[in-house]
Formats: sequence, C-alpha cells, structure tokens
Amino acid sequence: MKQKNLFTAALSVAAAALIVLGVRVGTAGLAAKNAQAELDAAIAFVLPESKTFSPEPYDGTDEAIRAVYKGETGYVVETCTDGYAGEVVLLVGVDNDGTVTGLTVRQMEETWGLGARALTDADFLIQFLGTDGTAEVGGNVDAITGATVTSKAITRGVNAAVGFVTGADTSSSATTWGG
Repeated sequence: MKQKNLFTAALSVAAAALIVLGVRVGTAGLAAKNAQAELDAAIAFVLPESKTFSPEPYDGTDEAIRAVYKGETGYVVETCTDGYAGEVVLLVGVDNDGTVTGLTVRQMEETWGLGARALTDADFLIQFLGTDGTAEVGGNVDAITGATVTSKAITRGVNAAVGFVTGADTSSSATTWGG
C-alpha cells in the first residue's frame, strides 16, 4: 500500500513537471517576440524621426557600447556603464549631426529612492536632449540629489553614444568614484 502511494505521488510530481515544461516551451517564442517588440518601441522612441532600424556591427574601443542600430536620421546606441549598485543600461538616440534626440534607461540596479529615480526623473533626463557629447555632471548637467554616481554613469553612457556617432569613440565605461 505504501509503495502504491509513493508511486502515485511520484507520478503526480512528474506530470506536474511535464506540464510546467510544456507551458514554458510553448510560451518561449511569445516572450522573445514581446521582448523584441518592446525593444523596437524603445528604439523608435529615442530616435523618432527614423522609421526603420538595422543592427550595425560595433568594433570600436568603448567598452560601454553594447549594440548599435542605424536609422535613416541617425543611430540608437545601447550603452552599459557602472553605476553605484550595478550596471546602468541606456538606449540613446543620436542624430547624424551628433545631437542627442532621446534616451531611456533600460535597466539599472540602483538604490531605490536615490539612483533609481533616474528611471523616471524627467527633469534629470531632459538635460541630455540636444547635447553633443560634452555632458558633464556639475557642468551642464545637474546630478540627481544623493545619486551622483548614477548621474555620472548615465552621463558617460550618453557621451559614449555621441562619441560613436561623431567619431570621438573612446573608452568611458569605468566609474570615477571621486570626481
């Protein structure tokens, strides 16, 4: 009797695992499709004058640049810089003249209530629109209060994106803690 109950329990666990695996496999394509649609929408948002985008190979020296997408009016550059608590990933739209047309924070692990405010602080993010690769915290960019390291990480990402478009491509991924 005990053996029959054990067999029934093991069979139930195996059936549940099979169902979970089937659902995961069945929805994998949908998850990838949704992620691509979200990326496409974000790319179109930061470079609104372009309608089509194609991935561009990147073989430059800036370790902050992860991916580049070419549009008719410029480029969208995905950057990753070190913030206070982890990586800060941005999409930055830069027109062919080297001017920032838009940016969005895609991912960050910054402190809630401080650096994480960069996700939604429009007054902070709007400072980068129209810049030309010379953004500097304490100069023409006001840092988020209590989040100077995060502010500098975003600034480095924006400047790296502009540097790619203008040809001033240099390494900018290291966090400068003291200045």
